[in-house]
Amino acid sequence: MILTGVLVNAGAILLGGIAGTFLRRGLPERLNKTLMQGLGLCVLYVGINGALVGEQVLVAVLSIALGGLFGGWLDLDRRLNRLGDFLQGLLNPGPSQGSFAEGFINATLFTCVGAMAIVGSLQSGLSGNHETLLAKALIDGIVMVVMASTLGIGVSLAAVSVFLYESLLTLSARAVAGYLTTPVINEMNCVGSLLIVAIALNMLQLTNIKVANLIPAAIMPVFLFMLHP
Repeated sequence: MILTGVLVNAGAILLGGIAGTFLRRGLPERLNKTLMQGLGLCVLYVGINGALVGEQVLVAVLSIALGGLFGGWLDLDRRLNRLGDFLQGLLNPGPSQGSFAEGFINATLFTCVGAMAIVGSLQSGLSGNHETLLAKALIDGIVMVVMASTLGIGVSLAAVSVFLYESLLTLSARAVAGYLTTPVINEMNCVGSLLIVAIALNMLQLTNIKVANLIPAAIMPVFLFMLHP
């Protein structure tokens, strides 16, 4: 089913938020760090495995280079961060901790504003590959447990935001998939998976790559194949 990854992601957020409300002291820092490192390795595997579908190295290299130049020129990473700060300042009712609204806002920003949601949704829509969204679901589920332990049940409502946001991206990708050839879709998945590798390296604290600046690279294969079919 086209929305399998989206449904699992939203479900993990819902269950993580509910579970977190019963763990008011949260997870021990040592345990949380170990879990996130383990998930980072899993995300790294997902990225490497997905990148292997690519068959034209030059397309991947040019896509990363051109997409990085365009995304860096737009400074997408800074813009996404500013958008998150703006929405938080606009919607946050006040400094009180543990409020329903604050939990919902913080959880929504964490789960929606990021490259993994975009790339994962595109992969689900274009090729039916849900691995990235499933890996994201594990990460989101654990983080929601931690958030809900301090911010309350409002965290769970972010499942609705994620479902609507990722469904829109996935269904939009599926709508255009019929107009793309298999080689184009494979290269888009390859480049998108390379961005997932970058996310994993950041999770493991090995790098500090501004992955959001590279997001345009995921659609560059379309234009490269138009220039040289």
